[in-house]
Parts: sequence; C-alpha cells; structure tokens
Amino acid sequence: MKSLWKQLGSPRHLMVFEAAARLGSFTRAAGELNVRQPAISASIAQLEAALGVALFARAHRRVELTAAGQRLYSDTTRAFEQLAFSVAAIGQLAGSDYVTLNASTAFNNYWIMPRLADLQARHPQIDLRLQSSDREPDLDAENISLAVRRGGGDWPGYDSALIAPEVIFPVAAPDVMARAAACKDPADLLGQRLIHLEEPVRDRPAWRDWFASFGARAPARQPGLRLNDYALVLQAAMAGEGIAFGWQHVTDRLIDQGLLQARRDWAWHTGQGFYLVWSKARPLPDRAVLVRDWILGAAACAAPLRV
Repeated sequence: MKSLWKQLGSPRHLMVFEAAARLGSFTRAAGELNVRQPAISASIAQLEAALGVALFARAHRRVELTAAGQRLYSDTTRAFEQLAFSVAAIGQLAGSDYVTLNASTAFNNYWIMPRLADLQARHPQIDLRLQSSDREPDLDAENISLAVRRGGGDWPGYDSALIAPEVIFPVAAPDVMARAAACKDPADLLGQRLIHLEEPVRDRPAWRDWFASFGARAPARQPGLRLNDYALVLQAAMAGEGIAFGWQHVTDRLIDQGLLQARRDWAWHTGQGFYLVWSKARPLPDRAVLVRDWILGAAACAAPLRV
C-alpha cells in the first residue's frame, strides 16, 4: 500500500478522480467535495502525470473517461464500495442494538442454530450476529459481546460460565457403527477408519488422547480422513466416512435425530469444559445480558449426561 501511495502521490487524488468520473464533470465534483474547480483539475492532472496516461478526454464543458480512465474507475468504485461496506459493518457491530457471539462453526451450526427460534420467540427485539472463526479473538479489541471457549473456565480479563463439561465419545453414521459392532474394547477402534480433527490454531484433543484415556496406545500417525473444522468432521461422519470424535453437547441432537449413533459407554470426561465468556473491562449491554442468560438457560435445560 505504501508503494501505491508513493506512485499516486496522494490517496486524495483517487477520491477526486472517483467523484469526477461518477459525475462526468470537474465542476460538479468540486461542488460535491466542497473545493474550487481548479483544485479538481490540478488533482486529476497530478494523477495523470503519476500514471503517465490520460484518464479523461476533455471537451467543451464536459469530460469523458478514456479507456484507461474506465478501467481505473471500475476498480476504484469496487474498492470504495467494499470500504463503505466494511465501515458500515463495523459501525453496526459497535452499536448496542447488536449482540455478537463468537464460536466455532460446529457450535453455531449444531448448538445455537436449532435453538434460535426459541431466542426469537423470547426476545424478538434482539439482533444476534453469529461469528464463526478458527481462533479465539480478543473480545475488547474486536467489540465482541460473547464467545464460547474450551478450557478450565479461568481466562484473564474475562468472566465465564459453564455451558457443558467436555465429554467425548465415538460417533458415526448408523451403518458405520453397525459394522463396528464387533469392537468390544476402545483399543479395537484402532482398526477402524477414523476421522481426525486437526485445527490449525485452537488446542483440541485428538484420537491419541482419547485412546490414552482408556490405556490404549495409538500410533503417532494414524490413517484416516483429516479435516480442520469440526463441522466438517460431523458432516463426514453423517456421510458414512468413518468414526469421529463426538463432543456430547454438540452431537446430542444429531444422535437423537438418528443421524449419528454413539458409544456412550466409551465416554471420556476430560476435566475441561466449554464456557461462555465475556469481557470484564466493559459492562455487557442489556441485550447481551439477555442473550447470555438465554444461552446459559438453554444449557441448563439440555439433556442430562447419558453414559
């Protein structure tokens, strides 16, 4: 970007060019930008000199874009429109009327989405924005109201409340689980096709950790399908691609719907949990408090532990 401004001389030249090209007149551009017409002409001349090409064909009382001007106008318009969209979106996020929840794609898809009708019925005035990411952003820096995090419940600068303890068991499509019925011990799953979650940023347990919790040693490199998002892992499991990790709080509904089957007798209680967190540095707006309390209420009403 520094080299662009060095080449063009000033970002103001692009603003002047866009206005003149859109309005088809240096005089009207001057009126819109609240400057004198000679200032518009000088800015366009400097831009043309910097680029080494004419952008406008001057005629009596009117100007027309050259081919080079048409190309620059098209790209400039697109860039300004994207910038305007970003500014508007950031402004909306900063408003107290919006509540932003940051969570994994899987949590938003399989825990929040099935419950959204209840939130709408209880609090129709709330505009909830679901933000899915593969990282754990700074809530204050990015103006995020609430987030879901895995851990022990203690994060500097944040308050937290437990949504669900971390309980993991094998899940698979019914036909896949039926073919694995001969597995009598957790170690027997080493001979099955497994679906692995390999997130690039967040710390998540792996199959080797699950096997280790049952005293079984998994090879350093296990065969199977590898995906970097848990929502994709569950989609692959439902499609019959193998046996996947089943985080209980995310998969319970899929199991109840018959889309997945689980070996709940092989549940691993990790000692960690999934928590709703919010910043201590600023008070939650009233609407964010309503969403927080709704999520925690829904978590409390979720199906009890079934192992």
